[in-house]
Amino acid sequence: MNWLILITAGLLEVGWAIGLKYTDGFTKPAASITTFLLMIVSLYMLSIALRSLPMGTAYAIWVGVGMVGTVIVGALFFNEAFSLIKLVSLVLIITGIAGLKWSTS
Repeated sequence: MNWLILITAGLLEVGWAIGLKYTDGFTKPAASITTFLLMIVSLYMLSIALRSLPMGTAYAIWVGVGMVGTVIVGALFFNEAFSLIKLVSLVLIITGIAGLKWSTS
């Protein structure tokens, strides 16, 4: 169950990373409040997962899920450049995430 919580926390990290784009330097109240709420929930869920998962593994997976998700969303919805080297890099990150998960019982 904590793995699911951790992955959800990482997906929420994608949400607040995207939200930062819309805050306009935290000058737009609705976007800023939404972004802060996503941050708080994401960090709270990470803290729940850390009750039973190793800190280094959980944090690395949280960041990795957020990073991969943000790059994919940026390419699909924000017309950000995507290249073969980005694809290879994402595959390496996903491989690292899987390796960390499998190395932890």
